[in-house]
Amino acid sequence: MRSMQNFTANREYQKTLKKSGHPVVSRFIKVNRWINRPLAWVVVKALTPTGITPNQVSVASFFIGVAGAACFAMGGTKWFLAAGILSQLSSIVDCADGMLARAKDMESVYGKYLDIFLDRIVEFLLIGGIALGLFRTTGRSWFLILGLLGTSVYFLHVTLYYITINYYHSRESGETSEMRALLLILILLFAVINRLDIGLWVLLVIAVITNIYIIVNFFRLPKKQPPLA
Repeated sequence: MRSMQNFTANREYQKTLKKSGHPVVSRFIKVNRWINRPLAWVVVKALTPTGITPNQVSVASFFIGVAGAACFAMGGTKWFLAAGILSQLSSIVDCADGMLARAKDMESVYGKYLDIFLDRIVEFLLIGGIALGLFRTTGRSWFLILGLLGTSVYFLHVTLYYITINYYHSRESGETSEMRALLLILILLFAVINRLDIGLWVLLVIAVITNIYIIVNFFRLPKKQPPLA
């Protein structure tokens, strides 16, 4: 196990956030650095002496996120607030799994992809839960349509992003983590002010702009010919 003396939240952040293909993300969006990782560091210090594994932390983050999605789906101000808090808690715990893996020298390829796999499921459930909860609260069916559009455009962004980094064989990390952290803290903020309807519109607009950026950037960057598998 690594010494905890020089193992800090800021050092961990620098390990996970390298030079990004999206300068706006790396320069201005630092939810993980300022909020999530300092709080996750408390979790890591508590869990390091225990037998809890990083993968178990990933699963815990997943179930917290699922609970948040279920609360969103219930509808109503109190449920929305509880859901927003659970969503942000899930985001904090999600930061702790990788930090714990490095603290315990338990990093693995499976753990990395387990984290990505579960995160995408939680994001899908959260957006769907918000749309369903708004529909149940207001009776307006267009929230379901807005939720479907938001989910589709958001996951188009995720798909295009991973296609791009796979094409360029990029090993850069941290960018999707910061984007996800931004998404979940915005969900919390809109839940607190009880304006998740605006939150869905913001998600849709940001996802559209991000998709345009990725598409333009893909055709603008130098073409590479990676070896075929």
